[in-house]
Amino acid sequence: MSEEIYIASIDQGTTSTRFLIYDKSARVIGSHQVEFTQFYPQAGWVEHDPMEILESVRLCISKALDKTTADGHNVDSGLKAIGLTNQRETTVVWSKSTGCPLYNAIVWMDARTSSICRKLEKELPGGRTHFVESCGLPLSTYFSAVKLLWLMENKVEVKAAIEKGDALFGTIDTWLIWNLTGGVNGGLHVTDVSNASRTMLMNLKTLDWDKTTLETLGIPAEILPKIVSNAEVIGKISKGWPVFDVPIAGCLGDQHAAMVGQTCLKGEAKSTYGTGAFIMLNTGTEPIKSSHGLLTTIAFKLGPKAPTNYSLEGSIAIAGAAVQWLRDGLGIISTAKEIETLASKVDSTGGVYFVPAFNGLFAPWWRDDARGVCIGITRFTNKSHIARAVLESMCFQVKDVLDSMHKDAGEKGEVKNEKGEFLLRVDGGATVNNLLMQIQADLLGSPVLRPADIETTALGAAYAAGIAIGVWKENELFASGHKLNTSTTFSPKLSEERRKKKVDSWCRAVERTFGLADLEN
Repeated sequence: MSEEIYIASIDQGTTSTRFLIYDKSARVIGSHQVEFTQFYPQAGWVEHDPMEILESVRLCISKALDKTTADGHNVDSGLKAIGLTNQRETTVVWSKSTGCPLYNAIVWMDARTSSICRKLEKELPGGRTHFVESCGLPLSTYFSAVKLLWLMENKVEVKAAIEKGDALFGTIDTWLIWNLTGGVNGGLHVTDVSNASRTMLMNLKTLDWDKTTLETLGIPAEILPKIVSNAEVIGKISKGWPVFDVPIAGCLGDQHAAMVGQTCLKGEAKSTYGTGAFIMLNTGTEPIKSSHGLLTTIAFKLGPKAPTNYSLEGSIAIAGAAVQWLRDGLGIISTAKEIETLASKVDSTGGVYFVPAFNGLFAPWWRDDARGVCIGITRFTNKSHIARAVLESMCFQVKDVLDSMHKDAGEKGEVKNEKGEFLLRVDGGATVNNLLMQIQADLLGSPVLRPADIETTALGAAYAAGIAIGVWKENELFASGHKLNTSTTFSPKLSEERRKKKVDSWCRAVERTFGLADLEN
């Protein structure tokens, strides 16, 4: 009888944590999900409790193990490795001696650092693009470095801990790995290249912390974690966790994990629809500098000696979060799933355009002075039109990013099918919405490909861990087209003329959002 082999992944997202267990054929045999609290202390501020996230991981592991064991799987002895994937840019500083966070985690979409960004733009000779050459990123509230600066400037506990040599900085992957591998009792202070590439502090070429950037910003190198690849044995889980002595062998930021889960080769792109939406195009082993508002970042590096794949990325702050707002803020729907039914009651938005610039706009606009607008409302407008406009807003934003990618990468930078079409691979919870996927294909004017397993973020983390310990081979997983036959394809039905008119109207709506951040309360 052959030995049972399982790989698991911790998928730590913006609103929930999941633990999934896969068999050797990469089929999910058990999982558990726990939602945690988002805090909004002030307008534009978003925080998480790092201890609650830690507890959500513990609970997910315990419950998923119970389920799979009850189903007859011997996971205790068969679990060979765990991969980790996480929300990126979210920033934590904690005490090395007590293990306690010195402040809540500042979430990636938090906009409190806009004044720091403006100040740096004025002071630095390169302005907003001062660090682009080293890290591929513009100055923005999005990235971890400015969140760390805010903590250093505004929280005396953080400043004091840094002065005493007791502070550790990390994104959520670092916080989790440190705790999973022992915490105050020898926990490993580690991050991976993909998460490090989103801090604004890592040099894209050397894959190490950039000394000049650290000196410019006044960030001490000793509080930063060691940077490793996406697929290697980092350390073992310590006693006190529901599983222990199992290696953590994969670590990737969520969007990079989705790239691996979608097995995106050079010239292939994916869009993940979650709280935000994130589009990445694998540009191969050379970074491409964007001149159209995109980020240059790491795609993945699947092993210490493996080649580094780079990508162009466009990040959209508000995608599924707009649906949550319809549900929780306005009460137009009672569950996220209801939006498809409601929006399907009309065949157009009736001229309504919704731009969800709740905390500003990310790629390709990069306007933190933008705020949300809903325009084109008439007496004819009903909640179905607004629901459909919310779905369209997600798709328009993805189109804006893909248009920029096409310009940056050029014809040679993209893989097309035999019909000359560029296929967008999609994943994430929102892709179960068939109407959303059809609208996306219509607005792009090209096909959208949805895999059978839409949770490719968790799958990518499992793949990385499995590659690291030899359960899977990278070249076999990435064999071109091996999953296309299990995908659903959405082909465009909208005429070119109608598409162009709608896109023009969308651009006019986006322009209306600029400069609204200082509207009086």
